[in-house]
Amino acid sequence: MLSGRSALKTLIDTTIISRGCYHTINKKSLYAKISPLGNPSTDVTPELDKWVDSGNKVRFAELQRIIVDLRKRKRFSQALQVSEWMKSRGDYTLTPVQHAVQLDLIGKVHGFLHAESFFNSLAEQDRTDKVHGALLHCYVRQRETERALALLKTIRDKGLPLSSLAFNDIMCLYASIDEIDKVPEVFEQMKKHGVQPDNLSYRICINSFGVRSDIEGLEKILNEMENDVHITMDWNTYTVVANFYVKAGLKHKANISLQKAEKRVDNKDALGYNHLISLHARLGNNDDVFRLWSAEKIACKRCHNREYINMMEALVRLDEAEKAEEVLKEWETSENCYDFRVPNVLIVGYIEKGLCEKAEALLNHLTETGKVSTPNIWGRLARRYLETGKIESALDSLKIALSLQDPSKEHKLNDKVITEVVRLIVEKGSSADAERVTSLLRSMVRLERQMYHTLLKSYITSGKQVDRLVDIMRSDDYQEDEETLKILSLQQNAM
Repeated sequence: MLSGRSALKTLIDTTIISRGCYHTINKKSLYAKISPLGNPSTDVTPELDKWVDSGNKVRFAELQRIIVDLRKRKRFSQALQVSEWMKSRGDYTLTPVQHAVQLDLIGKVHGFLHAESFFNSLAEQDRTDKVHGALLHCYVRQRETERALALLKTIRDKGLPLSSLAFNDIMCLYASIDEIDKVPEVFEQMKKHGVQPDNLSYRICINSFGVRSDIEGLEKILNEMENDVHITMDWNTYTVVANFYVKAGLKHKANISLQKAEKRVDNKDALGYNHLISLHARLGNNDDVFRLWSAEKIACKRCHNREYINMMEALVRLDEAEKAEEVLKEWETSENCYDFRVPNVLIVGYIEKGLCEKAEALLNHLTETGKVSTPNIWGRLARRYLETGKIESALDSLKIALSLQDPSKEHKLNDKVITEVVRLIVEKGSSADAERVTSLLRSMVRLERQMYHTLLKSYITSGKQVDRLVDIMRSDDYQEDEETLKILSLQQNAM
């Protein structure tokens, strides 16, 4: 069962829908100067000063659109710099909404203590319900439970307007700290204080019952939501409910929920189609998956990489390898930007089915067409080859994996993958294989002491002599330490 925290994250992810974007990029606009500065550590303030010093005017609305766009792109530090620059000039009068946005950015960039300081620096008349709400959100984000509850009480005591957003925050807080049983209590408090729950309020509460496998409680809240005259039912809610029905093995109820969800998916809502496809795949509804994929392509005109990944995952789950290959070919001709995650879905599917040659063929195809792969997928292939007894192929795959390593985290071979592959080669192969893998590793990476210890343990476990390996270890300036001697004693005990 998913924890309250992970289930809530999935729930919130399905709720966030972008409502606007500052798309227009005039080559002479201020935005065109700031947008390319994508490195979060880059200070945008000099560009703002330079723009003004060059005699250009800066409209309030333009700065606000820039802040909105930077926030949408998670460039919070730069958004805060723009906001603080506006305030420092004294040319602009910030509204309560702008104060709330700045406080939220401060919380994201510097933490809740700095957000508190900003809040306290505002005049009393500027500490509106929106600003209080932004501070509450900062507390919730950093799981400051006592502060969050105290602030909610302050909001009530001051007679400030209470919104569903504040109560949703508190429910999210309890879910994030695995006190999911308190969510329904907050939901009832919300109604007691005369605050109308919104769709997200209901979904959070439904989720709180679902993660506890309380289907009866879930259905009670769902029924209440469906009969609430202030609520328009949405696909998000029905897919959340369907997800819990699937987990509970209630296939018939899950299918009914998915039918209701499908009726409420907007014509061009790719995210809605993705959720439906994924859930139908989990139910084994092949025909519905194919039908929805066709409908999505017609409705959305163009499918992005996210949609291809989702469909590929569904097909692999359904064991529809040939269909997945067709979708992959379709993606290759789609003119979408290259994203290894798309073919990786099928490659992993092949590996898990033991179809290592097909996985390797696809990886080689990508290489031949100038497309990148990752060291970890080759490491995974090497491990699977070993499990099927193909040591030569495993060594070749490991060599490629090591050659693809890059100092950046994205292209670093996972230490656990190396350890597992090496262990299997040494234990399953001959003494010559063991020496070959040791030589291969030394030729491509610097072996740490821990890796030598892994090799020693594997040598001993498989009954191989370690004298040569100890000499190599010493030549790499690793003298026997306490742990080394402890490992070596295992061989002596076994003799």
